[in-house]
Amino acid sequence: MLGKLVSCLVAFGTLAVIAAPIAMAEGDRYSKQKVVYHINYDGGEDGKAYKGALGNIQNHINAVGKDNIDVKVVLHGDGVNLLRVAKDNLQLQGTVSNLKLQNVAFAVCNNTLKGRKIDKDNDLFEVFDEDIVPSGVAELSYLQGQGYTYIKP
Repeated sequence: MLGKLVSCLVAFGTLAVIAAPIAMAEGDRYSKQKVVYHINYDGGEDGKAYKGALGNIQNHINAVGKDNIDVKVVLHGDGVNLLRVAKDNLQLQGTVSNLKLQNVAFAVCNNTLKGRKIDKDNDLFEVFDEDIVPSGVAELSYLQGQGYTYIKP
């Protein structure tokens, strides 16, 4: 009798150990999150670094669940070139558009646009008036004050 009880407990324990990672993989591990991704660097050849950063954002959404995450991407300095490269790069266009469909907001620094004489309508991929913020660095600080976790991919 004691042997059967021990066997049952071992079997139950094994099931619990196996089931726990499965439950975590299904989104139970993470609660709602607010994150701001900071991109202010050059993307390199064919926007490779930008593609990597956007891939990180997608992986983050996949891990947490699109209904459990609020993502902002702040672009300033060389980071604005992500949307400049996307103007002629279909892969980047698709990735940016797909992230926007998942409610990822891209905030573009007006200081950078003015200082570098970048026209949002002619030089960048899908940037609208509501996407422009006065200052990229001030926006990062503002969002952190609003409870957003800072991430620099």
